[in-house]
Amino acid sequence: MAAEQRYPGADCDVVVIGAGIAGLRCASVLQERGLAVTVWEAADAIGGRIRTDVVDGYRCDHGFQVLNPAYPELSRAVDVSSLTMQPFEAGVVLRDKERTRVWAHPLRSPGRLPRMVSSAGLGVRELWALARWAAPALRARGLTAPTHDDSLYAALERARVHGLSRRVLDQFIAGVVLDDRGMTSNAFILLLVRMFALGVPGLPADGMQALPQAIAAPIADRIELRRTVSHLRRDGSGWEVSDGHDVLRTRHVVVATDPRTAESLAGVPAPHMKGVVTDWWAADAPLPGPAMLWVDARPKPSGPLVNTSVISKAAPSYAPAGRHLVAASALLGPGSEPPSTSAMQSHAGDILGADSSRWSLITRHVIPEALPVQPPPLRVRRSLDLGDGLWVCGDHRDTASIQGALVSGRRVAEAIAVSS
Repeated sequence: MAAEQRYPGADCDVVVIGAGIAGLRCASVLQERGLAVTVWEAADAIGGRIRTDVVDGYRCDHGFQVLNPAYPELSRAVDVSSLTMQPFEAGVVLRDKERTRVWAHPLRSPGRLPRMVSSAGLGVRELWALARWAAPALRARGLTAPTHDDSLYAALERARVHGLSRRVLDQFIAGVVLDDRGMTSNAFILLLVRMFALGVPGLPADGMQALPQAIAAPIADRIELRRTVSHLRRDGSGWEVSDGHDVLRTRHVVVATDPRTAESLAGVPAPHMKGVVTDWWAADAPLPGPAMLWVDARPKPSGPLVNTSVISKAAPSYAPAGRHLVAASALLGPGSEPPSTSAMQSHAGDILGADSSRWSLITRHVIPEALPVQPPPLRVRRSLDLGDGLWVCGDHRDTASIQGALVSGRRVAEAIAVSS
């Protein structure tokens, strides 16, 4: 191959370090373009931050995650139908003082509209303020290249979004981007709002792990696990990649690891990361309400959660027959201790209006570095080419999302294919 002609004795054209979805997407596109690729992954399984534990027949993803089929890059990367998606109902349930309210997508759940209008708890002024804030989501181009961007907090203040609607937005968005201070880019939040309007998030039948497995299927024989790269060394016109035991010689190296590892291997400054803790419980009795995300919209929430949901209502494959699976998440600040399981369990039951005392904890996932920050102004295309055949990709180089990770992996692969 052309790359081997420029670098005699190379073991492959490209070494991808990291088998998260960015690295897997990069490697799959490289193979499609006819390049010889090897993927080294330090862990004992692929997927990076997207993992699913199966415990006593329950599927528990690492951190509460959902997959939005409206992400444009998703259908380019996998056959979405092969994932057997199980969608949530389009909307959110909010606990407001002594009652619950359902805010449903008016076009996807028209049957809920009359009751929602009568019981939503929103007046004309609040609806107008929400519409004023969300209107830019109709213009995708203006969001990906914003002429002006501010924090979510500043944008909501400017639009005068207050009261119940503000509390719901604050809680819902905090659970999505893991930021309860409103410091995330408003343009990025509006991009997510656009995706929620275009598609209904759900869960694959085999858990979120099914996504990296689907991306990896065409390159399974090119992936080596338990390969922790100890150093990279420039060697003439190529690179040597070593795990302390073996050495690969290659023309290109793609660092597709977590941000901190990328910083140590390639010198790319790591962004600040946001953490989350998610608890999963088994319940014997059915739980009330729709298959939606639930949030505590009271002026003073009764516990630490940003959201909870009866996962098995939307995704029956996540629980054994006749059993029910509840998940709940709380934010985890830098250096802070996670809330107690009892506090999270009590708050989840309070939000859902259910007796949680008999739920049994299945597992807990404490993830201190779950998502990179996405501050204003929004930058959706950070540099991936570090020079001399060294590249970097991941959600910290695009948008902090599955969409961003997939796009960054493809961008690197296409750039390498052009240069080879």
